[in-house]
Amino acid sequence: MSTAEEIKPDSSAEQKTTADTKATETAATPVTTQEGSTVKSEPSSYTEMATAATSSATSAAVGVKDSVFSMFGGGAKKEKKEDDEIQDRSGSSKAQKEAEQGGEDPEDQAPESEDVHFEPVVRLTEKVETKTNEELEEQTFKMRAKLFKFDRDSKEWKERGTGDVRLLKHKDNGKTRLVMRRDKTLKVCANHYVVPDMKLSPNVGSDRSWVWNAAADVSEGEPEPQTLAIRFSNSENANLFKEAFIKAQQENEALFGAAEKTE
Repeated sequence: MSTAEEIKPDSSAEQKTTADTKATETAATPVTTQEGSTVKSEPSSYTEMATAATSSATSAAVGVKDSVFSMFGGGAKKEKKEDDEIQDRSGSSKAQKEAEQGGEDPEDQAPESEDVHFEPVVRLTEKVETKTNEELEEQTFKMRAKLFKFDRDSKEWKERGTGDVRLLKHKDNGKTRLVMRRDKTLKVCANHYVVPDMKLSPNVGSDRSWVWNAAADVSEGEPEPQTLAIRFSNSENANLFKEAFIKAQQENEALFGAAEKTE
């Protein structure tokens, strides 16, 4: 046998392959109807049939999932939430619109109460006057200062209060006394006559403070001896107090001396 005869192709096998290819193309070619619409013919190969079956199964699974979700309230819940949001927005818009118009529901307005008048149980027809025992005295000196008292038990100075120290001269007998009240409470912290035997001494290391001994201070009610010290804001005020104090001493000396001779 020759070589040309050995490699000669089998004509029957080639014809069979060509026939299979044409059959496949014919099966996949769409068919046109008389109305002009195109209809795809059903797949003839196993691969296309498997693909179509898979697509159908996927669509069915999605439909079942949505049905189950809706069955357990999934779809209804979402729809209800959207409805609530719409109602909230509509309610807010309505309230805002009413606020802009300035109108209110008459039922929401509280009824106005009638004017009620009560008669007082006790009528204060008389004015109460507070007496300080200073009504018959004339003020000859006034200066703001701070007062201290020497405590003999603890042997130290204690603050008595801050306020106005005043010299008051009686209008009838002409005698002058020193009176000092605390701020706000007006409680008396010094009350005695300015007698001739009192001596103002400068406090140690200060040119705006004075110290003196009062034989009968009645600020606590009963006469008792006290060692007092007073401090001013500056030396000028301290000197003004000293001048007024010495002047009161001189006037009282003449009055007390005349009273002793009469007795």
